[in-house]
Amino acid sequence: MPAAVPPADACRRFLAGYPEALQDRVRQQLADGRLGAALARNYPDRHAVRTDAALYDHAMALKSRYLRNASALAKVVFDSRLQIDQRALGTLTSVSRVQGGRLTAKREVRVAALFKDAPAAMLEMIVVHELAHLKERDHNKPFYALCEHMLAGYHQVEFDTRLYLTWRASGGGVLAAG
Repeated sequence: MPAAVPPADACRRFLAGYPEALQDRVRQQLADGRLGAALARNYPDRHAVRTDAALYDHAMALKSRYLRNASALAKVVFDSRLQIDQRALGTLTSVSRVQGGRLTAKREVRVAALFKDAPAAMLEMIVVHELAHLKERDHNKPFYALCEHMLAGYHQVEFDTRLYLTWRASGGGVLAAG
């Protein structure tokens, strides 16, 4: 795990678009040691998705339930190279290859490896977010409506994931299972 950063820097990194008063409350919870406990209380469920194969199966189950007509996925993997500092918790990419005289594109979802140890709802939020990009490229109203359709309470889980990343960057480890 990288070295801990001061709470102010962690808040700036993951909560930059939020009001300063909210960031101050988060800084205070970090200083008091309450943020990790609150997150563990709100997200006690662990997930069993430990391998790339399990992540692929999980993503395909969601895709078949909500996005049957969307493009196929060739790969869904945990990626230890995704840089959280660049706000890339997951990615959806098209990998183009020439096969014979044809150009083919395969879609791939990569999820930051730190989500192997994150609460179940947070992994779900990342997968839902990347799957929604199969239908909507931009982060617009239809995109977020689709995310909310696939995961009720999506916006709250997304915010709480930012809190989780802030807590981790400030020196927090894996949340204690409830």
